[in-house]
Amino acid sequence: MPSPPEPAPRALDHLAELAGLAGHGERPALVLKAGTLNHNQLRQRVSTLAGWLASQVPESGARVASWAAKGEMTCLLPLAAARAGLVYVPINPLLKRGQVAHILADSGARLLIGTGSRLAALEPGDLPPACAALEEGEALAAASAAGLELGPSRADPDELAAILYTSGSTGKPKGVMLSHANMWLGAVSVAHYLALAEDDVTLAVLPLSFDYGQNQLLSTWFAGGCAVPLDFLFPKDVAKACAAHGVTTLAAVPPLWVQLTEIDWPEEARASLRRLTNSGGALTVDLVRKLRGMFPGARLFPMYGLTEAFRSTYLDPALVDLHPTSMGKAIPFAEILVINDAGEVAADGEEGELVHCGPLVAQGYWQDPERTAERFKPAPAASTYGGIAVWSGDRVRRDADGLLYFAGRRDAMIKSAGNRISPQEIEEAALATGLVAEAAALGVPHARLGQAVHLVVRGEADGRDELARRLQRDLPNFMQPQHIHWRDAMPLNPNGKIDRNALQAELNEEFRP
Repeated sequence: MPSPPEPAPRALDHLAELAGLAGHGERPALVLKAGTLNHNQLRQRVSTLAGWLASQVPESGARVASWAAKGEMTCLLPLAAARAGLVYVPINPLLKRGQVAHILADSGARLLIGTGSRLAALEPGDLPPACAALEEGEALAAASAAGLELGPSRADPDELAAILYTSGSTGKPKGVMLSHANMWLGAVSVAHYLALAEDDVTLAVLPLSFDYGQNQLLSTWFAGGCAVPLDFLFPKDVAKACAAHGVTTLAAVPPLWVQLTEIDWPEEARASLRRLTNSGGALTVDLVRKLRGMFPGARLFPMYGLTEAFRSTYLDPALVDLHPTSMGKAIPFAEILVINDAGEVAADGEEGELVHCGPLVAQGYWQDPERTAERFKPAPAASTYGGIAVWSGDRVRRDADGLLYFAGRRDAMIKSAGNRISPQEIEEAALATGLVAEAAALGVPHARLGQAVHLVVRGEADGRDELARRLQRDLPNFMQPQHIHWRDAMPLNPNGKIDRNALQAELNEEFRP
């Protein structure tokens, strides 16, 4: 598929205008519990919300955060905040108050909009001194009552539009800075290679705090289609929603795909599906075969990405059956190079680091020049785009046909159920309890999760139950250790540090899937 012509640089919130201007104004755009908004109504709601936000937070570039489930507010904020000249900070609703307090403080948020129960969970000191908090229903009502409106943004496409917080290999979550152009071109790119159209209906099951979660909305609206946000409890809820709304596009992560293949799908739930997209981890050969068998009428798009550059590659569905483990090739507007240990472009079949160049590359980490310098470096000399590139830390190989294959990661990140988890964040939570003297968090291969979190600790055995209880209180569910292993002593390497490689090998052998 040829790349789309690169569009003239525009501010992010022009996405809300395009569908109406292209004649899709009366077509459905967003299905909410209270009713469906068409594209004209979507444009109006974005304009009104943006006007109210600008009146509440008049400082250009100030950060506005959300901590809420999927709904009108969390769906409109990416566009409304951009139009108001503000920077949007979506917070994963699964996070606990400790992580939320860190994100609010680190971003310097001026306004937090959330569900009442979540706001009530915050403790004194969790909100920065200059940050106001408002329940989402109250915010929507206030915006409607104010009746203020803002037209399309005239922001420079390189201006900051959003900060998405993601776990690093060490320490607390770091904020990835995305410009208007990053998010705009990401929407154009995905809409193009998925061939989205005005009659498409996207079931948005991925968290809206993730880069691809937001893109579910933006790429669909760019194409003039309709998005159906869904927070589900059980896999069968996804199938029911597909049947109820005539869903054509479904994105998920591998653990969810596993669950979805284990339930019965009525014909009416499968009939309308045109495409399945995967991110957040590689699909196994077995899972590819199951999906192809269950949804023969849907095209399967395996994809690879990283928040620092949104999305890097996708595999053409026509190649999935022959190359089920491939990451594919670069998406539109992305240049992907494989650089070997000598700093040169790797030969066919030679392992190297995946380096992403081009306009989808983010602006670095918020207020963290040290970690920015580690990941965002000058592009290799062979790059067509030049400038700054993202050096992913992922090891890949490119075959003679140009298809990429994942080889492994350099860092210690745990990738479980589509979540990137910092081992150090879990370790710090365990040590903070005072119940253990040493802790090491590791990812162990797991058939359903990709990796399961295991925590190895040294401490008094009578603290077992209390440690589990404290971690349950302080960490979100996706960070909870599946197993906590108590040791009298930790293995040490020659430098006197915990020998993670020895622990990893031991656990891999014991819990081999």
